[in-house]
Amino acid sequence: MNRMRRGTLERREAIFGWKLIAPTVIIISMLILYPVVYNIYISFFKISLNPEVPNQFVGLLNYVKLLTDSQFWRSFGVTIAFTLLTVAGSLVLGVGVALLMNRKFFGRGIVRALILLPYVTPLISIVFAWRFIFLPVNGPLVQFLASIHLMNPGTDIINNPNNAFLVVSVFNIWRNFPFVYLMVLATLQSIPDSLYESAEIDGANRWKQFTSITLPELYFILASIALLRGIWNFYKFDEVYLLSKFAGTLPIYIYNMAFTGIPRQGVAASAATILFVIMIASITLYVKKVLKW
Repeated sequence: MNRMRRGTLERREAIFGWKLIAPTVIIISMLILYPVVYNIYISFFKISLNPEVPNQFVGLLNYVKLLTDSQFWRSFGVTIAFTLLTVAGSLVLGVGVALLMNRKFFGRGIVRALILLPYVTPLISIVFAWRFIFLPVNGPLVQFLASIHLMNPGTDIINNPNNAFLVVSVFNIWRNFPFVYLMVLATLQSIPDSLYESAEIDGANRWKQFTSITLPELYFILASIALLRGIWNFYKFDEVYLLSKFAGTLPIYIYNMAFTGIPRQGVAASAATILFVIMIASITLYVKKVLKW
């Protein structure tokens, strides 16, 4: 009898819990699932911009056009290169700075706070500051390079497709490494000093202590950060587009396909769908193989 009452009580509590979170689940589903489902739906149509002309069902034709478009594959390759370069750069720079900031020195608190400025400063402000630095003729960087005869003073760096990819990659690493630094620093401070003291007694040098103690302790946090930054950078549009429209990444390709020139929103929806499927598959594989969840 007591077991039956306990089971009934637990079931009532479970039902009550679902009632409490149901509004949140419904709202999140509407905000996330609906756009995804609708995007997949319109990817099978030729979208009409005339409200009096209905959309035309074309089946897989949008996907065929997309997969035979060399510009799509080029943008896809640029996006993969951008993601790998920026994630790796942010991790290396973030870990290096965190190791330095984990040591005691005068003014450490102020320096730690200043390092976070690129990450907390409004995006639009730092983007236009960087655009000013790279301005032809008047830009400080261009003037400096021209003064030592390494560049023509009229060179437009950020609007040159050959240089735009490098500029936006460096900008992304500089802006986002403080996030890695902050997470790694918090983890470093949780590692007991006794581990390093024992290793030092055993004769381990600094590099051996780093590879045998620090890196294993940082493995999970670095793997998690790499996953998050990989997702964010693979979809990165705002800072790339604001800094240079010529970076050639896939989100910019999708935007141009959907909203510039003669819009082909059905094809753009197909590209977004493929991007979504690739990311879901990559995340699933990464979680199983790297994070081992």
